[in-house]
Amino acid sequence: MNLQAIYTIYMFEMKRFFRTLTQSLISPVLSTSLYFVVFGAAIGSRIDQVEGVSYGAFIVPGLIMLSVMTQATSNASFGIYFPKFIGTIYELLSAPVNFLEIVMGYVGAAATKALFIGVIILITAFFFVEIQIAHPLAMIAFLILTCISFSLLGFIIGIWAGNFEQLQLIPLLVITPLVFLGGSFYSITMLPPVWQTITLFNPVVYLISGFRWSFFGTADVGIGISLFAIALFTGICLATIWWIFRTGWRIRQ
Repeated sequence: MNLQAIYTIYMFEMKRFFRTLTQSLISPVLSTSLYFVVFGAAIGSRIDQVEGVSYGAFIVPGLIMLSVMTQATSNASFGIYFPKFIGTIYELLSAPVNFLEIVMGYVGAAATKALFIGVIILITAFFFVEIQIAHPLAMIAFLILTCISFSLLGFIIGIWAGNFEQLQLIPLLVITPLVFLGGSFYSITMLPPVWQTITLFNPVVYLISGFRWSFFGTADVGIGISLFAIALFTGICLATIWWIFRTGWRIRQ
């Protein structure tokens, strides 16, 4: 394995991130603060507790997942799309690196950026509500797995996209609505039985549920099912990327 190639791609992407570090920090902090003001203060004052947890604390895992999923997808998609846009991807494909090393470089950088944002949001949350993490190791594991899996999805989107509008299409019109409808700001047990059943078809439900379990020890679905869901999602993304590089779909066009 060409570790130098992986490191070079990774550091190139990370340097691009650190050039806009102020923007990368201010945006999630402001967004999280606004969510706490609107949901935590306005709505939280009308909702005492959810599953034995104060509403302000209850929405923290959902806020983190919302930012992590969108940031991981956007960073990875832009990271691989830009070389396509300016034509330097052909230099990358002709270099002595295989598809796995390319993916590890770009996806690793995107996942690191999303993880960094997730940690910043978690730290910000401590200034607004009192949070106790019941299973810290599980929380870290879920956070890292989510960063990696959605970075893989973003990588696929970046290869598929033919323009900058398509690059933003899925994060805005698919991922964000799924997160909002996936129990990020409420427990699905609060929904009528029919809608509870419908919500279970939303894959994001299992990720948020497992992540919330790591904080409070309660979940809408079993922790084993959540782990299986994220493993299945990651496997599908890896298989899709392997097929893309094997066939050259959208890369050599």
